[in-house]
Amino acid sequence: MDTVKRQDKRAERSRRTREKVIQAARELFIAQGYGATSLQEVAARAGVAVQTVYFVFGNKRTLFKDVVDTSIAGDAEPVATMDRAWFRAACAAPTAADQLRAHVRGTCEILGRIAPIMPLIAAAAATDPQIAAQWPDGPDPRYTVQHAAAQALAGKPDARPGVSVAMAADLLFALLSPQLYLLFVQDRGWSPDAWEEWACSTLTAQLCTGSAAAETPRTPD
Repeated sequence: MDTVKRQDKRAERSRRTREKVIQAARELFIAQGYGATSLQEVAARAGVAVQTVYFVFGNKRTLFKDVVDTSIAGDAEPVATMDRAWFRAACAAPTAADQLRAHVRGTCEILGRIAPIMPLIAAAAATDPQIAAQWPDGPDPRYTVQHAAAQALAGKPDARPGVSVAMAADLLFALLSPQLYLLFVQDRGWSPDAWEEWACSTLTAQLCTGSAAAETPRTPD
């Protein structure tokens, strides 16, 4: 029993250390950029030895990947988006309108976390060509998530007839993209809440029937 408790405490300490380092790295990457940030600075910000950072992450590009992945997920748990409680609850909603409302809300939370580091990803890839190799080739994971959402949507009683799963997935993929979010929120000054309302109303009009689809998407004053 004592051995199990000691193992649990070590695992909890390791988890907390990992989270501190990732948070410190995120703050420094955003403030200074990927290339200008050293692991020594990350260690100092996190309050750990630089050897600990190397032991846990190996190198800066691996740490950067964890910063990106954690920003998307909202935590450091190795749980894919489609296995997250919010995504499953959205897909299980009884109507297409209810699913879209929950899906847009969950996506908006992700975009709010990922938006500040979007410019860093391209800049980091330019500084370190091996950055892109951190993510495996294949279908865009974001499209995979949106396609799964579209498949769930298709079975709802108020789903708009004649809209294929592929078309619904394309609409979700495009309208809920980080690029469009940044265009509205960062470039045009919309609040995240205003963007969420517009995205939900627009998608509902395209993908649902009934009174919910008849509502005109509203824009900020």
